[in-house]
Amino acid sequence: MLNANLQRRRVALLGNRFHPYQVEKLMAQLTDGYLRCLDEGDATRREQIWRMLDATEATLADQFKRFAADFSEVAEGQAQVSKLPLAVPYADRLSPRTCFDVRKVFQIHALGIAAVAANGRALSARDKAFTMSAELFLMQHTCHWYCRSKAVASARLMARHKISYALVLDSVSPDTRAAYRKVVGH
Repeated sequence: MLNANLQRRRVALLGNRFHPYQVEKLMAQLTDGYLRCLDEGDATRREQIWRMLDATEATLADQFKRFAADFSEVAEGQAQVSKLPLAVPYADRLSPRTCFDVRKVFQIHALGIAAVAANGRALSARDKAFTMSAELFLMQHTCHWYCRSKAVASARLMARHKISYALVLDSVSPDTRAAYRKVVGH
């Protein structure tokens, strides 16, 4: 019962912080756009779609950056997430070393999404889409982990996107992966 109450509060908090932004809608547009582009046989049309997706990526990067800044104002006690696979109510009070600060992880996601959108690594359009998808899936995993548990987040990732947490973590940009592991401890 304690767990359900805590989870409801976290879902409400995250939902309220996400409300002003269109992150989920933009994620869906990118995912659908990437698939459409990869299926496009006409090279000229494919290039047009990639350019359109560049603008969507930039918008998403900006919105997630603003979300992360907004969420950074959440009290420290509300931002602690248990590293244990299953949700443990008040783990931050019982064993603070088994927790991480989700505000820091959201900042890491904001930087990672922005870096991939800017394409400073000069990835091909296909590799950029793959890396951006991984960045977005890892961010979504973090949201589910914050609201429920790592086990639930990993199960949802597999159910929705048919990809494991480990593979997503291996597929994000090297900077995101290193910063994420430093905070989360994996």
